[in-house]
Amino acid sequence: MGNTIRTKEYKVFIERLKKARLDAGLRQIDVAAKLKRPQSYVARVESGEYRIDILELKRFAKMYGKDIKYFL
Repeated sequence: MGNTIRTKEYKVFIERLKKARLDAGLRQIDVAAKLKRPQSYVARVESGEYRIDILELKRFAKMYGKDIKYFL
């Protein structure tokens, strides 16, 4: 499972996640505040260091105004 974070598919996923945040006009610190997490959490998710589960993705999608399918 550790290698899945480095797959091409996961790289595309995190690129879409970051693009969605930027398209929504949000900074990492803004997202972190809404999630009640430190900014480093968002940075680590966007760098691929942390994996997120489907429930977290649902929260990101809602915050960014995107359908969850956008990230898949």
